[in-house]
Amino acid sequence: MTRKPIPKPPMETKEKLTLWVTLMVSTTLCISVLAMVMAFLFGLWAKEVDNAEIFKMISPAFSTLIGGMIGFLSGIKLMQNEDKKDSKC
Repeated sequence: MTRKPIPKPPMETKEKLTLWVTLMVSTTLCISVLAMVMAFLFGLWAKEVDNAEIFKMISPAFSTLIGGMIGFLSGIKLMQNEDKKDSKC
C-alpha cells in the first residue's frame, strides 16, 4: 500500500507577501553585514587607517542595523503566528 503525499494548500496573497518581504529583508541584512565585515577587515590591515577610528565609526551602525533587521523579521513572524491563531478560533 503506497501513501499519497498530502497536497499543500495554495499560499494566500498575504503569506506570499510576507515570504517575499522576509526574503528581501534577510538578503539586505546579509549584504549589509558582509559589507561591514569587509570594512572591518580592511580597517584592520590598512596602514593608513587607524583601527580605533574605523571601529568607532562602524560599530554603532553595525549594532543598529543588526538590531533593527532582527526586530523587523521577528515582528513579521510574530504577526504571522498571530494571524494563524485568529483563524483557528
